[in-house]
Amino acid sequence: MKSIPAPGPDAIPDEGVPMSVKIRERIQHARKRFNANDNIADFIEPGDMERLLDEVEVKMQGVLESMVIDTVNDHNTNDTARRVAKMYLNEVFKGRYVQPPPITEFPNAEHLNELMIVGPIRVRSACSHHFCPVIGQVWIGVMPNERTNVIGLSKYARLAEWVMGRPQIQEEAVVMLADLIQEKTQPDGLAIVMEASHFCMGWRGVKDLDSKMINSVMRGVFLKDPNLRREFLALIPKRSAE
Repeated sequence: MKSIPAPGPDAIPDEGVPMSVKIRERIQHARKRFNANDNIADFIEPGDMERLLDEVEVKMQGVLESMVIDTVNDHNTNDTARRVAKMYLNEVFKGRYVQPPPITEFPNAEHLNELMIVGPIRVRSACSHHFCPVIGQVWIGVMPNERTNVIGLSKYARLAEWVMGRPQIQEEAVVMLADLIQEKTQPDGLAIVMEASHFCMGWRGVKDLDSKMINSVMRGVFLKDPNLRREFLALIPKRSAE
């Protein structure tokens, strides 16, 4: 974990201050963002997440009470606040609070220069507008060169899980994943296609259960060479993000 900047002269006193306020103060002192889809792991100290979990539980309990739910006498909801807090911090939005997965990179010793496609990788996220699930699939195409770093196939899935484990909009999520893979591998070309179902469409609003969103990022030779782009798209199996 990177060192956390020392608090400035206007730092909030430690005693009795909510954990979220302390973390926010560190981030603001470093002049960094903390948007919904940002990773803030550099500003999390040992023990912080346990205290943050307690804080989110208390506030979630307040939400339930404001919704006039009797969590004392209703056996189905008397521990819901804790369960929801754990779900958000330790599972659904874990990608905000943990460092990226360790990725071992190897030199391209065999000078591989043929198209490689990984997928479909199942991804799960949540839209940052309504916190409704976003569930879909990702396909990744890489055109390596002799200088490209080679990473294990499972590592693409781990990187995707880390990026998607935050409140997102799909368009930004795919670009973030592309930036990360580009940085790790340095290929001649990178292509990513994502197809996902958005529960904010099927669960609320228009309640359209069949609508899906498909978007792509094309970089390097995939952007310049239409034949390579067509080859990549043709090799992707029939998409289905049920």
